Amino acid sequence: MTIEVSRRAVLGGAVAMGALAAGCNGETPSDALGDLDATGVAARIASGEITAPEALEAAIARSERVNGELNFVAAPLSDYGRARVGGPLTGPFAGVPTLIKDLMDMTGQPTRYGSRAFANNVSQQQSPYMDALLAAGLVPFGKSTTPEFGLTATTETLLGGATRNPWNIALSSGGSSGGAAVAVAARVVPIAHASDGGGSIRIPASCNGLLGLKPSRGRSVLAGRPDPGVDISVNGCVSRSVRDTAAWLAATEQTGATATLPAVGAVTGASTERRRIIMDIPNALGNEPDAEVRAAIESAAELCRSLGHTVIERRAPIDGAQFSADFILLWANGALEVANLVRSMAPAGANLSDLLEPLTLELAAHAQAQGQAELVAAIGRLQTVQAQYAGMFADADIYLTPVLAKPPVELGVIDGTKGMAVFETLSDYVGYTPLQNVAGAPAMSVPLAWSQSGLPIGIHFSAPVGEERQLLELAYELEEAQPWAARVPGVNAG
Repeated sequence: MTIEVSRRAVLGGAVAMGALAAGCNGETPSDALGDLDATGVAARIASGEITAPEALEAAIARSERVNGELNFVAAPLSDYGRARVGGPLTGPFAGVPTLIKDLMDMTGQPTRYGSRAFANNVSQQQSPYMDALLAAGLVPFGKSTTPEFGLTATTETLLGGATRNPWNIALSSGGSSGGAAVAVAARVVPIAHASDGGGSIRIPASCNGLLGLKPSRGRSVLAGRPDPGVDISVNGCVSRSVRDTAAWLAATEQTGATATLPAVGAVTGASTERRRIIMDIPNALGNEPDAEVRAAIESAAELCRSLGHTVIERRAPIDGAQFSADFILLWANGALEVANLVRSMAPAGANLSDLLEPLTLELAAHAQAQGQAELVAAIGRLQTVQAQYAGMFADADIYLTPVLAKPPVELGVIDGTKGMAVFETLSDYVGYTPLQNVAGAPAMSVPLAWSQSGLPIGIHFSAPVGEERQLLELAYELEEAQPWAARVPGVNAG
């Protein structure tokens, strides 16, 4: 089957050497990647210290050591990667091995969208965004796992099973870029493609102790057909260093006549500017996060104050209940588009429940029941939220909240087989991240905190549309003040 699924329809598109990895059979692996970030690997290749084929084979070997336990590979593309390193490579990441999220098409390669309906799909084209990743010199050797069409905040599918968290394999990896985040956290690759339609870069970055930046709407080169209503999905990466994320953004941003925002360019360090930061800890519904999460946000605020920034506590002027209902309907409309597409291509008499998961089908039914008029009204209200978000920054620069209401939850807690009943859990757990998707604003999860049991807790910073530079400059400062790179999960391939 060969099907191209639009970016609008796929909403999910819509962050030091440690202990030996469980699954390494007691042997200490030695390879070309070491514990370097992507910038470091590219520098070693450029200097001739290692070769791109050596870096690739090291990443493939690392993947094979731990994928059986963690399950982050949706489709291996080793031959594709080997063909790329057989020729010349240029760009800031020349020769760096990586994974591409299985919502992004690659010409001639499988794209399954985490769905049984596309289990045999092969893409016939790819987007300018994918072209930009290749122009940056990256070497994909696999597709990373994602929930069905990226529709939920954990990576557990009927197609491929659960992607497990390397900090504790009984826990969720987050979603929808769960496979990407697990691969980077487990030291398989130093950086990986991710996408975010409601938190799907920031949530798995938080769950896995990584840096995850969601760019502004319109910042990056196109990855698909923009949604004329509220275009919520953007592409980016998860990484272990600020310089990697900054270089990825620079390599993929729109420039020249097609640019809708002033270019960010290279961001190479912190700024001397001191920022005014709003701290807002309860979620949009007014509910408190876990005590450990509150303590982590308060600690991050104190760290910012110690660095000379001003932090005040203030609530966002958003009607949380209405926003949540409107966002779910927008989300559901994407599921309806997917369900209609699958219905149109399925064999006569096929049962959609054999092709699509209960959550996708119930979201589609919800959108169908609400109707077009209510969708148009919801989009109008969400467009008003864009202005409300922008207004928050009349006397401030950055907005600080949790990423998630608690540390990573157990596998099965966010159970897509329960259909829309899962939103009873999701609405609180992931209630912080959709606002920036609707506003079109940049936001990042920064790995500054860990729970008493050693689980990552991401700290969420966002800014006005187009202000990625502010976020990256702050991230550099935080990285230097409270480094995270030496923290390695118990299951790792390094």
